Amino acid sequence: MTGRGVPGEGRDSNHRLARKGMPDGALDAMDRRIIKLLQQDGRLSNTVIARELNVTETTIRKRINQLLDDGFMNIVAVPTPAAVGMNLSAIIGVSVDLKALHAVGEAIRAYPQVRYVGMSAGRYDLMVEAFFTSQDKLLDFVTDELGTLNGIQDIETSVILKVVKFSYEWEID
Repeated sequence: MTGRGVPGEGRDSNHRLARKGMPDGALDAMDRRIIKLLQQDGRLSNTVIARELNVTETTIRKRINQLLDDGFMNIVAVPTPAAVGMNLSAIIGVSVDLKALHAVGEAIRAYPQVRYVGMSAGRYDLMVEAFFTSQDKLLDFVTDELGTLNGIQDIETSVILKVVKFSYEWEID
């Protein structure tokens, strides 16, 4: 069965959108165009996207649902840190006893101030991005929270003075 307006679109035995000639999990040109439009304006309606791409609204709705289900994109409202009073951001490099790496990473992940935790190769074992309402809150976090976690050997905190770029867009052309 072929979808209207999208050559090569059909359904496989699992009722998932299948694109002829495309490996499983690959984005085709239509998917990329949909994502690019939503990156420019995440509030675009399916009807507007369909009109722009010259396909039916049903095709767009199915494609977007499939992209969401397959984990290729998310549609969320993301407040800026300033909108919630978090005017101070810090990047924290954490050196850890490697036997405790996973446990320390999971513990740091649980703090509400933390937006990013990544296990890394290099000078630090964990890289953390966190946001705070003041320098005092940052100091409390570093001393009272991180300072009490077993397995942390050393930390280095860098305060971000000015954000030059803050983006969630990825080039997908």
